[in-house]
Amino acid sequence: MTNDEINRVIGELYGWSADYCGDLNAMHEAEDELSGNQYMVYALMLDAVEGSLFGIRATARQRAEAFLKTLGKWEEPVVKDSLTTDGDLLHGTTKMVGEVQP
Repeated sequence: MTNDEINRVIGELYGWSADYCGDLNAMHEAEDELSGNQYMVYALMLDAVEGSLFGIRATARQRAEAFLKTLGKWEEPVVKDSLTTDGDLLHGTTKMVGEVQP
């Protein structure tokens, strides 16, 4: 998700407008809204996103990602499939063995 998408989703959840991806104070306010069980899940998600124990060095962006993952609101980017409609992975460039191109 882009920073704008993340900021929009968190803002819609709580009715706040802030730069959650760039402001640790805004993320701390959002974190305060988590229940005890949600906070436990958030700590695990933050560890997975940031890679250190309890996310102590996590950026606001990393915290926002873990926050949305905790709440089930994270959306993975859509990756376009490289297959054509007929399923030809090489887009019609397959040649017979031994066939020579002029």
